Amino acid sequence: MDIVFKEGQSVFNYRVAAVWLHEDHILLHRDVNAKDWSLPGGRVAFGEESIDSLKREMKEELNVVVNVERLLFVNENFFPFQNHQFHEIGFYYLVSLNNNHLFQQGPFYGEEGERLIYQWVPLSRIENITLYPEKLKSLLNKLPDNVEHIVTRQSDFHSSIPRS
Repeated sequence: MDIVFKEGQSVFNYRVAAVWLHEDHILLHRDVNAKDWSLPGGRVAFGEESIDSLKREMKEELNVVVNVERLLFVNENFFPFQNHQFHEIGFYYLVSLNNNHLFQQGPFYGEEGERLIYQWVPLSRIENITLYPEKLKSLLNKLPDNVEHIVTRQSDFHSSIPRS
């Protein structure tokens, strides 16, 4: 069971994501019906360690066994999506692959069919795309030596949960 809690129009989500760099490119993905990109990954299952979740997600989505190098970012992310207000905790890990056979030009689909589009995007072009969380654009070109805690809040986010 994924760690997702819903209350009315509010959703809490626990997510892991891969920061996968290769030849000055980063792997991104998006829903086929969306224009905005994000880092590949997925939800953490209850009782599952975040690293194991990321390995599982990458195996399910791309049929690869990634090497999880280290944790880069912990992100508290607040954003609206499909008429819901999300509060997401995200762990962003640097990953690699011994033989990067997935590196290619242009978009491609993963193991789950045509729901998600993947693409290797040059880091030099990252500013020209819509990437969420937006703060990643500035962080990806110079990865931190130590884990960074970041908070991203989309300007049109309005929590429906009363603050105490």
